Order: sequence, then structure tokens, then C-alpha cells
Amino acid sequence: MTTSPRNNPDEYVTVEIYDQIYHLSGPKPEHLRQLAAMVDAKMRAVAEHGKTADSLRVAVLAALNLADELTQAREADPRAGRARAVSLRLLLDEVLEDDNRESES
Repeated sequence: MTTSPRNNPDEYVTVEIYDQIYHLSGPKPEHLRQLAAMVDAKMRAVAEHGKTADSLRVAVLAALNLADELTQAREADPRAGRARAVSLRLLLDEVLEDDNRESES
């Protein structure tokens, strides 16, 4: 992702983050809009709970919050997610089998 639409075959999009306009380019404009909305929301949440009006400080604190969320997501145990998916699949299979038995009766 770059911040200048010049000399770039990717599409560019104009977004607003914390009352500032940015022109971003990338292969997926809708994805850029979603990312910008997330950053804007995080900055506004930080500003609401913080004591500073300085947008640079708000941006740094928002970046730290987003980095923390990313780190937690990366450190999450993927085996737990797979085990939960298997458990839900088995439960669904049981429900469907019970449903089939009832409809055959």
C-alpha cells in the first residue's frame, strides 16, 4: 500500500481518518476503506478515553493498541480453533442424524 496515486497501476481511494483526508492506493480499494475505518475508530476510542488532543499521540496510542491486538491474534493457539470446529461439526452431524431419523419415522 502506498500513499501516492502517481505512477501506480493500483486503484486509489480517498479516505478520512481522524478528520484528515488521505489518498491511498492498492489493489483492493474496499479493503483500504475497511482498514481506514478501523484505524479511525481506534483513534477515536483512544481520544475518547485519553487526556490528549494531540493527533500524533492519539495515532501512536491507536497503533500500539492495534499492534497489541495483532500480536494476541498471532499468539492464539490455532489448535484450539480447529478443535472447536471439529466439535461443532460433530454436534451438527448428530443433530442432522437425529433430524433424519425423525423424518424417516
